[in-house]
Amino acid sequence: MTLDELNNLAAEQATETFTSCCAAERWVAKMVNGRPYASVDELLKKADEYWWTMEEPDFLQAFTAHPKIGDVDSLRAKYANTKAIAANEQSGAQAADEDVLQALAQGNTDYEQKFGFIFIVFATGKSAADMLALLQQRLPNSREQEIRNAAENQMMITDLRIKKILQLA
Repeated sequence: MTLDELNNLAAEQATETFTSCCAAERWVAKMVNGRPYASVDELLKKADEYWWTMEEPDFLQAFTAHPKIGDVDSLRAKYANTKAIAANEQSGAQAADEDVLQALAQGNTDYEQKFGFIFIVFATGKSAADMLALLQQRLPNSREQEIRNAAENQMMITDLRIKKILQLA
């Protein structure tokens, strides 16, 4: 899709498109109503600007649209093939071993119990071990800090999804 096509979508289609990037309804409404965007840079700048006007309920709404990384079978499938992990990375990644997958699943459960929402991380280019290290690093944080950390990661995910829609990533 081009920027012109995005700018000219009917409101319902634009809502669906932006919702596929981030599920926070107030953010989506701002993105739809902010059209037309003069450039991709303006679109991305506004996406970030609007995101940081959101409040905790909006952040939590966005987080709920992500799958929980807690099912060991799905983690095994995701990290079974080293080539799949490293396909878009400059440096190689190691296939995750069973201990890492089990620890990641448990860590995600611990995180959700402590903070009340799932662990949100910009996973692109990260191995299971990388994500486990980040999760363990963030577990001691306060809920307020984790809302902020998760929101920052959500914005990176949203930015990437917008770029993918526009075929820029």
